[in-house]
Amino acid sequence: MNHETPITKGEESPPPAPKTTVRPADIKRLLSAAFVGTALEWYDYFLYGTAAALVFNKLFFPDLDPAVGTIASFITFAVGFVARPIGAAIFGHIGDRLGRKTALIATVVLMGLTTGCIGLLPGYDTIGIWAPALLATLRFLQGISVGGEWSGAMLLTLEHTPKEKHGSYSAVPQLGSPVGTLLSSGAFALVGMLDDDAFYSWGWRIPFLFAFVLLFVALYMRLRIEESPVFKAMMADSEKNGPPPAPLVEAFRRTWGRILIGIAAAFLGIGGFFLLTTFIISYGTEQLGVDKSVMLNATLVGSVVEIAVLVVAGKIANKAGPWKVCAVGGVVSVLAAFPAFWLVDTGRTGLVILGVSLGIGAISIPYAPIGAVVSGMFPENFRYSAVAMSYNLAGVLAGFVPLAAASLLGLSGGASWSAALLLIFIAACTTAGSYLAGPQLRRRLGHDPSKQHETSKAIA
Repeated sequence: MNHETPITKGEESPPPAPKTTVRPADIKRLLSAAFVGTALEWYDYFLYGTAAALVFNKLFFPDLDPAVGTIASFITFAVGFVARPIGAAIFGHIGDRLGRKTALIATVVLMGLTTGCIGLLPGYDTIGIWAPALLATLRFLQGISVGGEWSGAMLLTLEHTPKEKHGSYSAVPQLGSPVGTLLSSGAFALVGMLDDDAFYSWGWRIPFLFAFVLLFVALYMRLRIEESPVFKAMMADSEKNGPPPAPLVEAFRRTWGRILIGIAAAFLGIGGFFLLTTFIISYGTEQLGVDKSVMLNATLVGSVVEIAVLVVAGKIANKAGPWKVCAVGGVVSVLAAFPAFWLVDTGRTGLVILGVSLGIGAISIPYAPIGAVVSGMFPENFRYSAVAMSYNLAGVLAGFVPLAAASLLGLSGGASWSAALLLIFIAACTTAGSYLAGPQLRRRLGHDPSKQHETSKAIA
């Protein structure tokens, strides 16, 4: 971006990292921790989206018209995304000053506790207005946690591994998203087999309460990982030269243009996903009269498709370049938008599943290497803050996508073309952002001292 502060040696040249050879076993443990921890974190977060479409409108907003109650439920869903930049600022500062590992341990503890507490909340009939108020508060705390989660997991992965494999390695934390969806949708599919009285009285709580158990698993995994060698080098330099300026302030002062590019590039992977999961579950059950089990199963199949696409797209990104894969994925999503919704509109089980899978598969193409695109644009000394803010400002926009889609649906008389156009707009933003990221990444590589002190390329 022409209006940014020009790249200077001081900005882009953090201290050389000590020559480090990371054992393959350590890399495998790191990747396992990134994947498992992120999957459990997203399981907790996605539970809310599913419950917002199926449960919360009835239990926490029972006095409202069903359509209005759904919109109110999605508003509390969006609250979590509004909180994400706050979490990005908090955990970005922790990650840049105290360590990537420290930030990740804090995020998973906060998420596990808040999600479990949602399962303990009484409904509106028991405590009145306090029920939706407490629900929104816990959702806000979930958003704080997620605000620091993705960037920390991504940076720990990429700062330990060689750049020529960042396309595929950046897809590893991304696998946590479909696996988290599988776990959360699967949990709701199981309790959804209960009769309605049991499901709405206590069954829906079980997936949330299970978060307390999963918390211990994620915490154990994250306590065993090593700190980023890049961060260790930064700390060694700060002991000699003093602490660097406030990382978030530096990020906005020096690289605000790149932050805007990162927001656009990341938009589809987050906003498109919630359009094709959270919103489409509500659309299918309430507008089309499709059974909730069919819609939940459609998201389960879509998540399996996403896993396959992430793996393939990540490998392609190693050769073609991450930003090119993101741009092409945006174009594919534009082309898939109307066919995906047309298939869902049939209401036929097989075609509904195909439509959801088509849409999720398309938006998963840019989602695979987006971590390499966004993190590659920023220098190491404020990278956590910059990456977290870019991704989570995109998350703020994405959080309102189900609400926007529900509102547009009302304006269009229930016709799905309005939601399809919204998906096209989101995909176009990502295509443009990814294209603009290309020159930024090339410019960064031209000034990147880490090429001189990369982690051993013997690591595979």
